[in-house]
Amino acid sequence: MKLKLTRPIVFMDLETTGLNLAVDRIVEIALLKVQVDGSRVMKRKLINPGIPIPPEVTAVHGITNDMVANAPSFKELANEIRQFLEGSDLGGYNSNKFDWPLLVEEFLRIGLDFNMDGRELVDVQKIYHNMEPRNLSAAYRFYCSKELENSHNAEADISATWEVFEAQLERYPQLGETLESVKKLIGEDVIVDFARRMVMENGREIFNFGKHKGKLVEDVLTQEPTYYDWIMKSEFPLHTKKKLTEIFNRTMLKNKLK
Repeated sequence: MKLKLTRPIVFMDLETTGLNLAVDRIVEIALLKVQVDGSRVMKRKLINPGIPIPPEVTAVHGITNDMVANAPSFKELANEIRQFLEGSDLGGYNSNKFDWPLLVEEFLRIGLDFNMDGRELVDVQKIYHNMEPRNLSAAYRFYCSKELENSHNAEADISATWEVFEAQLERYPQLGETLESVKKLIGEDVIVDFARRMVMENGREIFNFGKHKGKLVEDVLTQEPTYYDWIMKSEFPLHTKKKLTEIFNRTMLKNKLK
Protein backbone atom coordinates (compact mmCIF):
# COMPACT_ATOMS: atom_id res chain seq x y z
CA MET A 1 0.00 0.00 0.00
CA LYS A 2 1.39 3.38 -1.01
CA LEU A 3 1.15 6.38 1.29
CA LYS A 4 -1.08 9.16 -0.03
CA LEU A 5 0.66 12.41 0.80
CA THR A 6 -0.98 15.82 0.73
CA ARG A 7 2.40 17.52 1.18
CA PRO A 8 6.03 16.33 1.35
CA ILE A 9 7.35 14.41 4.33
CA VAL A 10 10.98 14.63 5.46
CA PHE A 11 12.57 11.70 7.27
CA MET A 12 15.62 12.58 9.36
CA ASP A 13 18.42 10.70 11.07
CA LEU A 14 21.08 12.28 13.25
CA GLU A 15 24.46 11.16 14.48
CA THR A 16 25.48 13.11 17.58
CA THR A 17 28.04 13.60 20.32
CA GLY A 18 25.74 11.77 22.76
CA LEU A 19 22.15 11.35 23.90
CA ASN A 20 21.64 14.30 26.25
CA LEU A 21 19.25 16.78 24.62
CA ALA A 22 20.49 19.61 26.81
CA VAL A 23 24.21 19.37 26.05
CA ASP A 24 24.92 17.12 23.05
CA ARG A 25 25.28 18.28 19.47
CA ILE A 26 24.70 17.03 15.93
CA VAL A 27 27.72 15.75 13.97
CA GLU A 28 25.85 14.38 10.94
CA ILE A 29 22.38 14.97 9.55
CA ALA A 30 20.66 13.06 6.77
CA LEU A 31 17.33 14.29 5.40
CA LEU A 32 15.21 12.34 2.94
CA LYS A 33 12.34 14.37 1.46
CA VAL A 34 9.58 12.29 -0.11
CA GLN A 35 7.48 14.42 -2.44
CA VAL A 36 3.74 14.03 -3.02
CA ASP A 37 4.48 12.26 -6.33
CA GLY A 38 6.76 9.76 -4.56
CA SER A 39 10.04 11.22 -5.82
CA ARG A 40 12.83 11.61 -3.27
CA VAL A 41 15.52 14.17 -2.50
CA MET A 42 18.40 13.32 -0.15
CA LYS A 43 20.48 15.85 1.77
CA ARG A 44 23.37 14.80 4.00
CA LYS A 45 25.82 17.00 5.89
CA LEU A 46 28.65 16.54 8.37
CA ILE A 47 28.53 19.21 11.08
CA ASN A 48 31.23 20.56 13.36
CA PRO A 49 29.57 20.28 16.79
CA GLY A 50 31.90 22.73 18.51
CA ILE A 51 32.56 20.20 21.26
CA PRO A 52 34.64 16.98 21.26
CA ILE A 53 33.09 13.71 20.11
CA PRO A 54 33.75 11.16 22.88
CA PRO A 55 35.74 8.09 21.73
CA GLU A 56 32.98 5.72 22.85
CA VAL A 57 30.50 7.60 20.64
CA THR A 58 32.88 7.56 17.66
CA ALA A 59 33.10 3.79 18.17
CA VAL A 60 29.33 3.61 17.49
CA HIS A 61 28.89 5.87 14.44
CA GLY A 62 32.48 6.10 13.14
CA ILE A 63 32.61 9.90 12.95
CA THR A 64 35.82 11.32 14.38
CA ASN A 65 36.79 14.80 15.51
CA ASP A 66 39.13 15.06 12.51
CA MET A 67 36.28 14.27 10.11
CA VAL A 68 34.22 17.24 11.32
CA ALA A 69 37.09 19.66 12.03
CA ASN A 70 36.55 21.56 8.76
CA ALA A 71 32.81 20.91 8.48
CA PRO A 72 30.36 23.82 8.77
CA SER A 73 28.74 24.57 12.12
CA PHE A 74 25.02 24.08 12.66
CA LYS A 75 24.59 27.85 12.62
CA GLU A 76 26.08 27.98 9.13
CA LEU A 77 23.68 25.28 7.89
CA ALA A 78 20.56 26.26 9.85
CA ASN A 79 18.77 28.28 7.16
CA GLU A 80 19.48 25.65 4.50
CA ILE A 81 18.05 22.93 6.77
CA ARG A 82 15.03 25.00 7.74
CA GLN A 83 14.23 25.77 4.10
CA PHE A 84 14.51 22.07 3.21
CA LEU A 85 11.97 21.24 5.95
CA GLU A 86 9.57 24.06 5.09
CA GLY A 87 6.01 22.97 4.32
CA SER A 88 6.72 19.32 5.14
CA ASP A 89 5.53 16.75 7.62
CA LEU A 90 8.26 14.98 9.58
CA GLY A 91 9.31 11.40 10.18
CA GLY A 92 12.15 9.17 11.31
CA TYR A 93 13.11 6.27 13.54
CA ASN A 94 12.85 7.07 17.26
CA SER A 95 12.67 10.61 15.91
CA ASN A 96 9.85 11.92 18.11
CA LYS A 97 11.89 11.31 21.27
CA PHE A 98 15.36 12.21 20.04
CA ASP A 99 16.08 13.44 16.49
CA TRP A 100 13.45 16.16 16.15
CA PRO A 101 13.78 17.34 19.78
CA LEU A 102 17.57 17.66 19.35
CA LEU A 103 17.16 19.52 16.06
CA VAL A 104 14.80 21.98 17.76
CA GLU A 105 17.39 22.43 20.53
CA GLU A 106 20.06 23.24 17.94
CA PHE A 107 17.81 25.88 16.36
CA LEU A 108 17.02 27.41 19.75
CA ARG A 109 20.72 27.53 20.71
CA ILE A 110 21.40 29.89 17.81
CA GLY A 111 18.28 31.97 18.44
CA LEU A 112 16.04 30.49 15.73
CA ASP A 113 12.61 29.05 16.41
CA PHE A 114 11.58 26.01 14.38
CA ASN A 115 7.80 25.90 14.32
CA MET A 116 6.41 22.37 14.71
CA ASP A 117 2.77 23.51 14.81
CA GLY A 118 0.53 21.93 12.21
CA ARG A 119 3.05 19.30 11.16
CA GLU A 120 2.38 15.58 11.36
CA LEU A 121 5.17 13.61 13.05
CA VAL A 122 5.37 9.91 12.29
CA ASP A 123 7.85 7.74 14.17
CA VAL A 124 8.53 4.50 12.30
CA GLN A 125 9.98 2.99 15.48
CA LYS A 126 6.66 3.47 17.24
CA ILE A 127 4.84 1.56 14.49
CA TYR A 128 7.49 -1.14 14.63
CA HIS A 129 7.43 -1.46 18.41
CA ASN A 130 3.65 -1.47 18.30
CA MET A 131 3.60 -4.29 15.74
CA GLU A 132 6.97 -6.09 16.03
CA PRO A 133 9.12 -4.84 18.95
CA ARG A 134 12.86 -4.72 17.97
CA ASN A 135 15.51 -2.38 16.49
CA LEU A 136 16.16 -0.86 13.03
CA SER A 137 18.41 -3.67 11.79
CA ALA A 138 15.83 -6.27 12.83
CA ALA A 139 13.04 -4.17 11.35
CA TYR A 140 14.90 -3.94 8.03
CA ARG A 141 15.47 -7.69 8.04
CA PHE A 142 11.87 -8.44 9.03
CA TYR A 143 10.05 -6.06 6.69
CA CYS A 144 12.44 -5.78 3.75
CA SER A 145 14.21 -9.18 3.87
CA LYS A 146 17.56 -7.41 3.69
CA GLU A 147 20.55 -6.99 5.94
CA LEU A 148 21.27 -3.38 6.96
CA GLU A 149 24.82 -2.57 5.85
CA ASN A 150 26.66 0.40 7.39
CA SER A 151 24.38 0.63 10.41
CA HIS A 152 24.85 3.96 12.24
CA ASN A 153 25.68 5.65 8.97
CA ALA A 154 23.02 8.36 8.88
CA GLU A 155 22.30 8.08 5.14
CA ALA A 156 22.05 4.28 5.24
CA ASP A 157 19.88 4.37 8.37
CA ILE A 158 17.41 6.93 7.04
CA SER A 159 17.06 5.18 3.68
CA ALA A 160 16.37 1.93 5.51
CA THR A 161 13.84 3.73 7.73
CA TRP A 162 11.85 4.92 4.71
CA GLU A 163 11.91 1.41 3.20
CA VAL A 164 10.69 -0.05 6.50
CA PHE A 165 7.86 2.51 6.62
CA GLU A 166 6.78 1.62 3.07
CA ALA A 167 6.84 -2.09 3.95
CA GLN A 168 4.79 -1.45 7.12
CA LEU A 169 2.10 0.28 5.06
CA GLU A 170 2.00 -2.73 2.77
CA ARG A 171 1.94 -5.28 5.59
CA TYR A 172 -0.59 -3.50 7.83
CA PRO A 173 -3.48 -2.18 5.72
CA GLN A 174 -5.12 -1.02 8.96
CA LEU A 175 -2.56 1.78 9.03
CA GLY A 176 -4.42 3.40 6.14
CA GLU A 177 -2.97 5.59 3.44
CA THR A 178 -2.46 8.93 5.18
CA LEU A 179 -0.26 10.18 8.00
CA GLU A 180 -3.43 11.03 9.92
CA SER A 181 -4.68 7.43 9.75
CA VAL A 182 -1.28 6.09 10.82
CA LYS A 183 -1.19 8.39 13.84
CA LYS A 184 -4.78 7.53 14.76
CA LEU A 185 -4.01 3.80 14.87
CA ILE A 186 -0.71 3.85 16.77
CA GLY A 187 -1.54 6.80 19.05
CA GLU A 188 0.92 9.33 20.38
CA ASP A 189 1.52 10.86 23.77
CA VAL A 190 0.24 14.41 24.09
CA ILE A 191 3.38 16.21 25.20
CA VAL A 192 4.23 19.76 26.12
CA ASP A 193 7.99 19.69 25.56
CA PHE A 194 10.02 17.24 23.51
CA ALA A 195 11.99 16.02 26.52
CA ARG A 196 8.64 14.99 28.05
CA ARG A 197 9.32 16.82 31.30
CA MET A 198 5.71 18.00 31.00
CA VAL A 199 2.74 16.20 29.46
CA MET A 200 -0.91 16.95 28.91
CA GLU A 201 -3.55 15.31 31.09
CA ASN A 202 -7.21 16.20 30.66
CA GLY A 203 -6.20 19.24 28.66
CA ARG A 204 -3.84 20.66 31.30
CA GLU A 205 -0.05 20.55 31.68
CA ILE A 206 1.41 18.38 34.45
CA PHE A 207 5.00 17.74 35.48
CA ASN A 208 6.32 14.35 34.39
CA PHE A 209 9.43 14.15 36.57
CA GLY A 210 10.89 14.92 39.98
CA LYS A 211 9.25 15.82 43.25
CA HIS A 212 6.26 17.45 41.52
CA LYS A 213 5.56 14.60 39.11
CA GLY A 214 1.81 14.34 38.48
CA LYS A 215 1.09 17.85 39.73
CA LEU A 216 -0.39 20.64 37.62
CA VAL A 217 2.38 22.91 36.33
CA GLU A 218 0.25 26.02 37.02
CA ASP A 219 -0.29 24.98 40.63
CA VAL A 220 3.42 24.36 41.23
CA LEU A 221 4.44 27.66 39.64
CA THR A 222 1.87 29.52 41.74
CA GLN A 223 2.76 27.86 45.03
CA GLU A 224 6.53 27.51 44.46
CA PRO A 225 7.73 30.07 41.87
CA THR A 226 11.35 29.31 42.79
CA TYR A 227 10.89 25.93 41.08
CA TYR A 228 10.68 27.83 37.80
CA ASP A 229 13.95 29.62 38.61
CA TRP A 230 15.64 26.32 39.46
CA ILE A 231 14.65 24.74 36.13
CA MET A 232 15.73 27.80 34.16
CA LYS A 233 19.18 27.77 35.82
CA SER A 234 19.65 24.00 35.57
CA GLU A 235 20.70 21.69 32.74
CA PHE A 236 17.33 21.25 31.06
CA PRO A 237 16.73 21.36 27.28
CA LEU A 238 16.01 24.82 25.88
CA HIS A 239 12.69 23.64 24.48
CA THR A 240 11.60 22.58 27.99
CA LYS A 241 12.56 26.02 29.32
CA LYS A 242 10.77 27.74 26.44
CA LYS A 243 7.51 25.88 27.06
CA LEU A 244 7.76 26.31 30.83
CA THR A 245 8.26 30.05 30.36
CA GLU A 246 5.11 30.21 28.24
CA ILE A 247 3.14 28.51 31.02
CA PHE A 248 4.82 30.67 33.69
CA ASN A 249 3.92 33.91 31.90
CA ARG A 250 0.36 32.73 31.34
CA THR A 251 0.03 31.69 34.99
CA MET A 252 1.43 34.96 36.34
CA LEU A 253 -0.92 36.97 34.12
CA LYS A 254 -3.89 34.90 35.21
CA ASN A 255 -2.99 35.35 38.89
CA LYS A 256 -2.54 39.10 38.40
CA LEU A 257 -6.01 39.40 36.87
CA LYS A 258 -7.72 37.61 39.74
